[in-house]
Amino acid sequence: MRFGARYLFKALLAVVALVVLGGAVMFLWNAVVPVAFADARSIDYLHAVGLLILSRILFGGFRGHHPWYGRGRWQKWHAMTPEERESFRERIHARRHGRRGEGT
Repeated sequence: MRFGARYLFKALLAVVALVVLGGAVMFLWNAVVPVAFADARSIDYLHAVGLLILSRILFGGFRGHHPWYGRGRWQKWHAMTPEERESFRERIHARRHGRRGEGT
């Protein structure tokens, strides 16, 4: 897939996920919270999307879930042999300089 098409696909996928998850949050809120709490009210779709975004900011953040993110990246680096580290450095260097097919 071309570079621009990949980002367009990811953006479209994010919008679809937001629409579907917003609907799920609204359905679950309206099915559970007003029944469980006497003074709670039902919410509309925009409030559900806002609640979803707020919970993502407060509890999840917005970074990706790549295997090199988080606490484990340095453990993985230290577990590599010197040959694996050099191979990893060469692959990263090739990617940064536009030579994706070389060194892999």
